[in-house]
Amino acid sequence: VDSYDVNVEEDLGEIQLIKIEKRKYWYQDDWYLKYITVKTPMGDYLEFPCYRWITDEKEIVLRDGRAKLPQDDKTQILKQHRRKELETRQKMYRWKEWHPGFPLSIDAHSHSDLPRDIQFDNEKGTDFILNYSKAMENLYINRFMHMFQSSWSDFADFESIFVRISNTISEYVMQHWKEDFMFGYQFLNGCNPVLIRRCTEIPKKLPVTTDMVECSLERNLTLEEEVEQGNIFIVDYELLDGVDANKTDPCTIQYLAAPICLLYKNLENKIVPIAIQLGQKPGPDNPIFLPSDATYDWLLAKIWVRSSDFHIHQTVTHLLRTHLVSEVFSIAMFRQLPAVHPFFKLLVPHMRFTIAINTKAREQLICECGLFDKANATGGGGHVQMVQKAMNDLTYSSLCFPEEIKAKGMDSKEDIPYYYYRDDGIKVWEAIK
Repeated sequence: VDSYDVNVEEDLGEIQLIKIEKRKYWYQDDWYLKYITVKTPMGDYLEFPCYRWITDEKEIVLRDGRAKLPQDDKTQILKQHRRKELETRQKMYRWKEWHPGFPLSIDAHSHSDLPRDIQFDNEKGTDFILNYSKAMENLYINRFMHMFQSSWSDFADFESIFVRISNTISEYVMQHWKEDFMFGYQFLNGCNPVLIRRCTEIPKKLPVTTDMVECSLERNLTLEEEVEQGNIFIVDYELLDGVDANKTDPCTIQYLAAPICLLYKNLENKIVPIAIQLGQKPGPDNPIFLPSDATYDWLLAKIWVRSSDFHIHQTVTHLLRTHLVSEVFSIAMFRQLPAVHPFFKLLVPHMRFTIAINTKAREQLICECGLFDKANATGGGGHVQMVQKAMNDLTYSSLCFPEEIKAKGMDSKEDIPYYYYRDDGIKVWEAIK
C-alpha cells in the first residue's frame, strides 16, 4: 500500500470533481485506488472515495464522499457526472437468463469475464481455494468421496463424516441423531428452519387418524382437537414431487422422495414427529409410517425426510433465496444507483463478492458435470427443476422475515418457546430495519 502527496500552489476554487488518469508504462499494472483526500487553503478536508480498479489507460472522475440525491445536484457538471456513471455501468453490468425460469443474473460466462471491480481480490480468491481444498481433503481422508455415487451400506458410515469436523454440537448430534426429539428440534433450529408451519387442517393427501397416532398424543385429545389447540405442525416437501432423480451415473440408480411429515408439540414443549408419508399421493403403496412401527422402518422414514430437507435447503433456501435473489438486487444496484447515492453507499459493502461467488457457482457447482451432478440426488437437472418450481412461490412478503414467520403460524413465543431461529432472526431484522 502506497500513499502519495501532491501539492498545488494556485487557488483552484470550489472543487466539484477530481479526475484520475493512469498511464501504462512497461507492463500492465492495474491500480486499486482507495481514496483521495484534499486539504483546502482554509484547512478543511474533502474526501473523494474511489475503491475501484483503474485498468488500461482509463480515467476515473470522482465526486466527494457526501451522499447526494439527484435533486441535490445544482450544477450541470454534477448532473452530467451522475448520468454518465450510470450509462457506463449499464454497459458493464448486463442482465442474462442463465436458465429459463431462473432469476436473472449477470451476463458473464466465467469469473474472469466479470468487471474487474467485482471479481474476487487476491485475499478472497486464496481463501476460496483454501476452503475448497480443505473440504475436499476432509472428504477424501474420511473415505466419504466414494459414497458420492453409491449407496451407504451401514449406519456406521455416518460416523466417518466427522473425522476432521469435531465440536461440541457435532458430537451431540452424533449421539442423538436417531432420536425423535432431535429430529423435531432440527426443524426449528437446524440448517433449514424455514419449512415448518403450524397445521390448521390435516390435508386430504395425508389420511392420518387419531387411532394411528394416539400413542403419541399426550393431552387425551383427538388429533382434530390437537390441531384446533395449535399443537400440530407440518412440513410438506411437495416441491420435490415429480423432480427427476440424478441419472448422471448409469451404474447407480438414485431416488428422491416428496414426504409429508406431521409433528406434535408434547407436554415438554418439544416438537416430535408423529407420522410420515414419503409420497404425495395416499395409497397402499405409500404407507404412513409411525413411531410405533419397527425401529428401522421409522428411522429410515425419518432419514428420507432429512434427505428431502437437505435438497430443499441446498437448492431453494440457500442457492435461490440467498445467492440468486441477492444477485438480482446487486445488479440492479450497480445499474440504477450512482456511487454518490445514499442507498448505494448503504448497500455496496453487503454486495461484496455476491456476483462473483454466484458466477463461480454457475461455472463449477450447478453447471453440467459440476459438483451438484456428482454429489446430489437432484443433480443432472433436478436442481434446475426445483429452482424453477420454487420461483412460482417466491413472493416479496416471503422475503420479509416477520411476515413469513407469521404466515406460517410460528410467531408466538409462548406457544413455541424454543424457536431460536425466529427469535434471533427478528432481532437481526429489527436492527437492519
